[in-house]
Amino acid sequence: MEVTPNHTQTVSGWAAMDESGKIVPFVFKRRENGVDDVTIKVKYCGMCHTDLHFIHNDWGITMYPVVPGHEITGVVTKVGTNVAGFKVGDRVGVGCIAASCLDCEHCRRSEENYCDKVALTYNGIFWDGSITYGGYSGMLVAHKRFVVRIPDTLPLDAAAPLLCAGITVYSPMKQHGMLQAGAAGRRLGVVGLGGLGHVAVKFGKAFGLHVTVISTSPAKEREARENLKADNFVVSTDQKQMQNMTRSLDYIIDTVAATHSLGPILELLKVNGKLVLVGAPEKPVELPSFPLIFGKRTVSGSMTGGMEETQEMMDICGEHNITCDIEIVSTDRINDALARLARNDVRYRFVINVGGDSKL
Repeated sequence: MEVTPNHTQTVSGWAAMDESGKIVPFVFKRRENGVDDVTIKVKYCGMCHTDLHFIHNDWGITMYPVVPGHEITGVVTKVGTNVAGFKVGDRVGVGCIAASCLDCEHCRRSEENYCDKVALTYNGIFWDGSITYGGYSGMLVAHKRFVVRIPDTLPLDAAAPLLCAGITVYSPMKQHGMLQAGAAGRRLGVVGLGGLGHVAVKFGKAFGLHVTVISTSPAKEREARENLKADNFVVSTDQKQMQNMTRSLDYIIDTVAATHSLGPILELLKVNGKLVLVGAPEKPVELPSFPLIFGKRTVSGSMTGGMEETQEMMDICGEHNITCDIEIVSTDRINDALARLARNDVRYRFVINVGGDSKL
Protein backbone atom coordinates (compact mmCIF):
# COMPACT_ATOMS: atom_id res chain seq x y z
CA MET A 1 0.00 0.00 0.00
CA GLU A 2 1.37 3.38 -1.03
CA VAL A 3 2.13 5.79 1.82
CA THR A 4 2.49 9.51 1.15
CA PRO A 5 4.29 11.65 3.80
CA ASN A 6 1.32 13.69 5.08
CA HIS A 7 -1.04 10.69 5.07
CA THR A 8 -1.00 10.25 8.84
CA GLN A 9 -4.65 9.71 9.74
CA THR A 10 -5.57 6.07 10.31
CA VAL A 11 -8.99 5.17 8.93
CA SER A 12 -11.08 2.01 9.06
CA GLY A 13 -12.90 1.10 5.88
CA TRP A 14 -13.89 -1.73 3.57
CA ALA A 15 -11.98 -2.73 0.44
CA ALA A 16 -11.76 -5.29 -2.33
CA MET A 17 -8.27 -6.76 -2.41
CA ASP A 18 -8.47 -8.61 -5.75
CA GLU A 19 -10.73 -9.42 -8.71
CA SER A 20 -12.90 -11.74 -6.61
CA GLY A 21 -14.51 -8.46 -5.52
CA LYS A 22 -14.97 -9.67 -1.96
CA ILE A 23 -15.16 -6.69 0.39
CA VAL A 24 -13.17 -7.04 3.63
CA PRO A 25 -12.34 -4.66 6.52
CA PHE A 26 -9.32 -2.54 5.61
CA VAL A 27 -7.28 -0.05 7.62
CA PHE A 28 -5.47 2.67 5.68
CA LYS A 29 -4.16 6.25 5.90
CA ARG A 30 -5.72 9.50 4.76
CA ARG A 31 -4.02 12.86 4.37
CA GLU A 32 -3.99 15.53 7.04
CA ASN A 33 -6.66 18.21 6.61
CA GLY A 34 -4.95 20.84 4.43
CA VAL A 35 -5.71 24.56 4.24
CA ASP A 36 -8.26 24.00 1.46
CA ASP A 37 -9.65 20.76 2.86
CA VAL A 38 -12.76 19.62 4.70
CA THR A 39 -12.70 16.53 6.91
CA ILE A 40 -15.96 14.60 6.93
CA LYS A 41 -17.26 11.96 9.30
CA VAL A 42 -18.97 9.56 6.87
CA LYS A 43 -22.54 8.74 7.85
CA TYR A 44 -23.86 7.04 4.71
CA CYS A 45 -22.53 5.87 1.36
CA GLY A 46 -24.64 4.76 -1.60
CA MET A 47 -23.72 1.67 -3.61
CA CYS A 48 -23.43 2.42 -7.31
CA HIS A 49 -23.21 -0.08 -10.18
CA THR A 50 -19.78 1.45 -10.86
CA ASP A 51 -18.60 -0.01 -7.54
CA LEU A 52 -19.26 -3.50 -8.93
CA HIS A 53 -17.24 -2.79 -12.07
CA PHE A 54 -14.27 -1.52 -10.07
CA ILE A 55 -14.17 -4.24 -7.42
CA HIS A 56 -14.13 -6.93 -10.14
CA ASN A 57 -11.76 -4.98 -12.43
CA ASP A 58 -14.31 -5.21 -15.25
CA TRP A 59 -12.73 -2.19 -16.97
CA GLY A 60 -9.13 -3.33 -16.47
CA ILE A 61 -8.08 -0.22 -14.54
CA THR A 62 -8.60 -1.15 -10.89
CA MET A 63 -5.71 -0.51 -8.50
CA TYR A 64 -6.08 -2.88 -5.56
CA PRO A 65 -6.83 -2.55 -2.73
CA VAL A 66 -9.84 -0.49 -3.83
CA VAL A 67 -12.13 1.26 -1.32
CA PRO A 68 -15.29 1.99 -3.34
CA GLY A 69 -18.02 4.56 -2.75
CA HIS A 70 -18.79 7.88 -4.43
CA GLU A 71 -22.22 8.71 -3.01
CA ILE A 72 -21.04 9.96 0.37
CA THR A 73 -22.90 11.98 2.99
CA GLY A 74 -21.72 13.01 6.42
CA VAL A 75 -20.90 15.79 8.82
CA VAL A 76 -17.94 18.20 8.77
CA THR A 77 -15.50 17.66 11.65
CA LYS A 78 -12.68 19.99 10.54
CA VAL A 79 -12.07 22.76 8.00
CA GLY A 80 -8.85 24.27 6.65
CA THR A 81 -7.93 27.92 7.14
CA ASN A 82 -8.79 28.79 3.50
CA VAL A 83 -12.27 27.24 3.70
CA ALA A 84 -15.08 29.80 3.94
CA GLY A 85 -18.14 27.90 2.76
CA PHE A 86 -18.23 25.13 5.36
CA LYS A 87 -18.01 24.88 9.13
CA VAL A 88 -17.82 22.09 11.69
CA GLY A 89 -21.21 20.38 12.04
CA ASP A 90 -22.40 21.12 8.48
CA ARG A 91 -24.24 18.34 6.61
CA VAL A 92 -22.33 17.71 3.39
CA GLY A 93 -21.79 15.29 0.53
CA VAL A 94 -19.02 14.17 -1.81
CA GLY A 95 -19.75 12.62 -5.20
CA CYS A 96 -17.60 11.14 -7.95
CA ILE A 97 -14.78 13.69 -8.09
CA ALA A 98 -11.81 14.16 -5.72
CA ALA A 99 -9.70 16.55 -7.81
CA SER A 100 -9.28 18.25 -11.17
CA CYS A 101 -6.72 20.70 -12.57
CA LEU A 102 -8.90 23.73 -11.60
CA ASP A 103 -7.45 25.73 -14.51
CA CYS A 104 -8.59 24.29 -17.87
CA GLU A 105 -11.60 25.51 -19.89
CA HIS A 106 -13.77 22.79 -18.35
CA CYS A 107 -12.80 23.60 -14.76
CA ARG A 108 -13.31 27.32 -15.37
CA ARG A 109 -16.88 26.50 -16.47
CA SER A 110 -17.35 24.17 -13.48
CA GLU A 111 -17.40 21.14 -15.76
CA GLU A 112 -14.75 19.50 -13.60
CA ASN A 113 -16.08 16.08 -14.57
CA TYR A 114 -14.71 16.60 -18.11
CA CYS A 115 -11.26 17.84 -17.03
CA ASP A 116 -8.42 15.80 -18.60
CA LYS A 117 -6.79 15.54 -15.17
CA VAL A 118 -9.90 14.61 -13.20
CA ALA A 119 -9.21 12.31 -10.23
CA LEU A 120 -12.11 10.14 -9.16
CA THR A 121 -13.16 9.81 -5.52
CA TYR A 122 -11.82 6.28 -5.51
CA ASN A 123 -9.31 4.46 -7.73
CA GLY A 124 -8.02 7.87 -8.85
CA ILE A 125 -4.62 9.51 -8.54
CA PHE A 126 -4.75 12.59 -6.30
CA TRP A 127 -2.59 15.71 -6.69
CA ASP A 128 0.03 14.30 -4.29
CA GLY A 129 0.35 11.05 -6.25
CA SER A 130 -1.63 8.97 -3.77
CA ILE A 131 -4.44 6.61 -4.79
CA THR A 132 -7.86 7.84 -3.71
CA TYR A 133 -10.06 5.79 -1.41
CA GLY A 134 -13.83 6.21 -1.40
CA GLY A 135 -16.76 6.35 0.98
CA TYR A 136 -16.83 2.76 2.23
CA SER A 137 -14.89 4.21 5.18
CA GLY A 138 -15.34 6.04 8.46
CA MET A 139 -13.98 9.40 7.38
CA LEU A 140 -12.90 11.33 4.33
CA VAL A 141 -10.71 14.37 3.61
CA ALA A 142 -11.96 16.34 0.59
CA HIS A 143 -10.88 19.53 -1.18
CA LYS A 144 -13.52 22.24 -0.58
CA ARG A 145 -14.27 22.56 -4.32
CA PHE A 146 -15.63 19.00 -4.39
CA VAL A 147 -17.91 19.17 -1.35
CA VAL A 148 -21.62 20.09 -1.56
CA ARG A 149 -24.05 21.21 1.13
CA ILE A 150 -26.99 18.91 1.83
CA PRO A 151 -30.20 20.89 2.53
CA ASP A 152 -31.57 20.41 6.04
CA THR A 153 -34.84 19.13 4.55
CA LEU A 154 -33.16 16.05 3.05
CA PRO A 155 -32.22 12.97 5.12
CA LEU A 156 -28.54 12.08 4.75
CA ASP A 157 -29.26 8.44 3.86
CA ALA A 158 -31.78 8.98 1.05
CA ALA A 159 -29.83 11.99 -0.27
CA ALA A 160 -26.57 10.05 -0.69
CA PRO A 161 -27.32 8.50 -4.12
CA LEU A 162 -28.22 11.92 -5.49
CA LEU A 163 -24.45 12.60 -5.57
CA CYS A 164 -24.05 10.15 -8.46
CA ALA A 165 -27.43 8.84 -9.66
CA GLY A 166 -29.10 12.23 -9.14
CA ILE A 167 -26.56 14.43 -10.89
CA THR A 168 -26.07 11.87 -13.69
CA VAL A 169 -29.66 12.37 -14.84
CA TYR A 170 -30.09 16.01 -13.75
CA SER A 171 -27.16 17.30 -15.84
CA PRO A 172 -28.38 16.10 -19.27
CA MET A 173 -32.00 16.93 -18.41
CA LYS A 174 -30.93 20.51 -17.74
CA GLN A 175 -28.57 20.69 -20.74
CA HIS A 176 -31.31 19.61 -23.15
CA GLY A 177 -33.89 22.03 -21.79
CA MET A 178 -36.12 19.52 -20.04
CA LEU A 179 -36.12 21.38 -16.73
CA GLN A 180 -36.81 24.94 -17.88
CA ALA A 181 -40.11 26.70 -17.31
CA GLY A 182 -41.33 26.25 -20.90
CA ALA A 183 -40.77 22.48 -20.86
CA ALA A 184 -43.82 21.64 -18.72
CA GLY A 185 -46.13 19.29 -20.60
CA ARG A 186 -43.41 17.99 -22.89
CA ARG A 187 -42.95 14.24 -23.09
CA LEU A 188 -40.03 12.40 -21.52
CA GLY A 189 -39.22 8.71 -21.86
CA VAL A 190 -37.06 7.01 -19.22
CA VAL A 191 -35.51 3.71 -20.31
CA GLY A 192 -34.77 1.43 -17.36
CA LEU A 193 -36.28 1.81 -13.91
CA GLY A 194 -33.30 1.36 -11.60
CA GLY A 195 -31.14 3.68 -9.50
CA LEU A 196 -30.79 6.29 -12.25
CA GLY A 197 -34.18 5.79 -13.88
CA HIS A 198 -36.30 6.25 -10.78
CA VAL A 199 -34.61 9.60 -10.04
CA ALA A 200 -35.11 10.73 -13.66
CA VAL A 201 -38.84 10.03 -13.27
CA LYS A 202 -38.93 12.12 -10.08
CA PHE A 203 -37.15 15.08 -11.73
CA GLY A 204 -39.46 14.85 -14.74
CA LYS A 205 -42.57 14.90 -12.59
CA ALA A 206 -41.24 17.74 -10.40
CA PHE A 207 -40.80 19.91 -13.51
CA GLY A 208 -44.19 19.10 -15.04
CA LEU A 209 -43.13 16.71 -17.80
CA HIS A 210 -45.35 13.88 -19.04
CA VAL A 211 -43.22 10.84 -18.12
CA THR A 212 -43.27 7.42 -19.80
CA VAL A 213 -41.23 4.58 -18.30
CA ILE A 214 -39.84 2.14 -20.89
CA SER A 215 -38.84 -1.20 -19.37
CA THR A 216 -38.31 -4.85 -20.26
CA SER A 217 -40.06 -5.80 -17.03
CA PRO A 218 -43.90 -5.70 -16.96
CA ALA A 219 -43.72 -6.31 -13.21
CA LYS A 220 -42.44 -2.76 -12.71
CA GLU A 221 -45.55 -1.08 -14.13
CA ARG A 222 -47.44 -0.85 -10.87
CA GLU A 223 -44.61 0.75 -8.91
CA ALA A 224 -43.81 3.08 -11.83
CA ARG A 225 -47.37 4.38 -11.93
CA GLU A 226 -48.35 4.22 -8.25
CA ASN A 227 -45.12 4.96 -6.36
CA LEU A 228 -43.30 7.18 -8.85
CA LYS A 229 -46.42 8.67 -10.47
CA ALA A 230 -45.27 7.93 -14.02
CA ASP A 231 -47.93 8.89 -16.58
CA ASN A 232 -47.36 5.92 -18.87
CA PHE A 233 -45.54 2.59 -18.99
CA VAL A 234 -44.35 0.71 -22.05
CA VAL A 235 -42.89 -2.81 -22.18
CA SER A 236 -40.02 -2.46 -24.65
CA THR A 237 -40.27 -6.10 -25.80
CA ASP A 238 -43.96 -5.65 -26.76
CA GLN A 239 -43.89 -4.54 -30.40
CA LYS A 240 -47.51 -3.37 -30.42
CA GLN A 241 -47.01 -1.15 -27.37
CA MET A 242 -43.84 0.28 -28.91
CA GLN A 243 -45.51 0.93 -32.28
CA ASN A 244 -48.35 2.77 -30.56
CA MET A 245 -45.74 5.14 -29.08
CA THR A 246 -44.02 5.98 -32.40
CA ARG A 247 -43.01 9.66 -32.68
CA SER A 248 -44.59 10.58 -29.35
CA LEU A 249 -41.68 11.66 -27.12
CA ASP A 250 -39.62 14.87 -27.05
CA TYR A 251 -36.76 13.43 -25.00
CA ILE A 252 -35.52 10.04 -23.84
CA ILE A 253 -33.00 9.30 -21.10
CA ASP A 254 -31.54 5.80 -21.48
CA THR A 255 -30.19 4.55 -18.15
CA VAL A 256 -29.69 0.89 -19.10
CA ALA A 257 -26.21 -0.57 -18.57
CA ALA A 258 -26.92 -3.79 -20.52
CA THR A 259 -26.17 -3.98 -24.25
CA HIS A 260 -29.26 -3.17 -26.31
CA SER A 261 -30.31 -1.70 -29.65
CA LEU A 262 -31.15 2.00 -29.80
CA GLY A 263 -33.23 1.54 -32.98
CA PRO A 264 -36.62 0.75 -31.40
CA ILE A 265 -36.07 3.46 -28.77
CA LEU A 266 -35.24 6.12 -31.37
CA GLU A 267 -38.52 5.39 -33.19
CA LEU A 268 -40.39 6.64 -30.10
CA LEU A 269 -38.93 10.14 -30.52
CA LYS A 270 -40.65 12.93 -32.42
CA VAL A 271 -38.80 14.57 -35.31
CA ASN A 272 -35.82 16.46 -33.83
CA GLY A 273 -36.10 14.45 -30.59
CA LYS A 274 -33.15 13.91 -28.25
CA LEU A 275 -31.88 10.62 -26.82
CA VAL A 276 -29.29 10.84 -24.03
CA LEU A 277 -27.26 7.83 -22.91
CA VAL A 278 -26.20 7.78 -19.27
CA GLY A 279 -25.89 4.01 -18.80
CA ALA A 280 -22.57 2.46 -19.82
CA PRO A 281 -22.95 -0.91 -21.57
CA GLU A 282 -19.59 -2.67 -21.87
CA LYS A 283 -20.12 -3.56 -25.55
CA PRO A 284 -20.99 -0.99 -28.26
CA VAL A 285 -24.70 -0.28 -28.57
CA GLU A 286 -26.50 -0.90 -31.86
CA LEU A 287 -27.31 2.39 -33.58
CA PRO A 288 -29.18 2.00 -36.89
CA SER A 289 -28.91 4.98 -39.21
CA PHE A 290 -32.48 5.11 -40.59
CA PRO A 291 -34.26 6.17 -37.36
CA LEU A 292 -31.61 8.88 -36.93
CA ILE A 293 -31.81 10.21 -40.47
CA PHE A 294 -35.55 10.01 -41.04
CA GLY A 295 -36.38 11.65 -37.77
CA LYS A 296 -33.54 14.23 -37.58
CA ARG A 297 -32.89 12.80 -34.13
CA THR A 298 -29.87 13.35 -31.89
CA VAL A 299 -28.06 10.81 -29.71
CA SER A 300 -25.67 12.12 -27.07
CA GLY A 301 -23.99 11.03 -23.87
CA SER A 302 -23.47 12.58 -20.47
CA MET A 303 -21.31 11.72 -17.46
CA THR A 304 -22.22 12.89 -13.94
CA GLY A 305 -21.97 16.69 -13.66
CA GLY A 306 -19.82 19.61 -12.50
CA MET A 307 -19.73 20.91 -8.97
CA GLU A 308 -21.89 24.05 -9.39
CA GLU A 309 -24.51 21.92 -11.12
CA THR A 310 -24.31 19.29 -8.37
CA GLN A 311 -25.00 21.90 -5.69
CA GLU A 312 -27.84 23.34 -7.80
CA MET A 313 -29.32 19.84 -8.18
CA MET A 314 -29.07 19.19 -4.45
CA ASP A 315 -30.80 22.50 -3.65
CA ILE A 316 -33.61 21.71 -6.12
CA CYS A 317 -34.03 18.30 -4.47
CA GLY A 318 -34.35 20.14 -1.15
CA GLU A 319 -37.05 22.44 -2.57
CA HIS A 320 -39.05 19.62 -4.20
CA ASN A 321 -38.29 17.00 -1.54
CA ILE A 322 -36.72 14.67 -4.08
CA THR A 323 -34.78 11.77 -2.58
CA CYS A 324 -33.83 8.27 -3.68
CA ASP A 325 -35.81 5.20 -2.71
CA ILE A 326 -33.28 3.26 -0.69
CA GLU A 327 -32.59 0.11 1.29
CA ILE A 328 -30.17 0.55 4.20
CA VAL A 329 -27.28 -1.92 4.47
CA SER A 330 -25.15 -2.54 7.56
CA THR A 331 -21.38 -2.72 7.08
CA ASP A 332 -21.34 -6.46 7.73
CA ARG A 333 -23.78 -7.07 4.83
CA ILE A 334 -21.93 -5.18 2.08
CA ASN A 335 -21.07 -8.36 0.15
CA ASP A 336 -24.68 -9.57 0.28
CA ALA A 337 -25.87 -6.23 -1.05
CA LEU A 338 -23.29 -6.24 -3.87
CA ALA A 339 -24.45 -9.72 -4.90
CA ARG A 340 -28.05 -8.50 -5.00
CA LEU A 341 -27.02 -5.35 -6.89
CA ALA A 342 -25.33 -7.53 -9.52
CA ARG A 343 -28.68 -9.17 -10.25
CA ASN A 344 -30.61 -5.86 -9.98
CA ASP A 345 -32.42 -7.03 -6.85
CA VAL A 346 -32.81 -3.60 -5.25
CA ARG A 347 -35.49 -0.88 -5.23
CA TYR A 348 -33.70 1.32 -6.09
CA ARG A 349 -30.43 2.00 -4.33
CA PHE A 350 -28.51 0.37 -1.49
CA VAL A 351 -27.04 2.80 1.03
CA ILE A 352 -24.48 1.65 3.60
CA ASN A 353 -24.99 2.87 7.14
CA VAL A 354 -21.33 3.64 7.80
CA GLY A 355 -21.71 5.85 10.86
CA GLY A 356 -25.29 7.06 10.69
CA ASP A 357 -26.17 5.91 14.17
CA SER A 358 -23.22 7.54 15.90
CA LYS A 359 -23.03 11.01 17.32
CA LEU A 360 -19.97 12.88 16.04
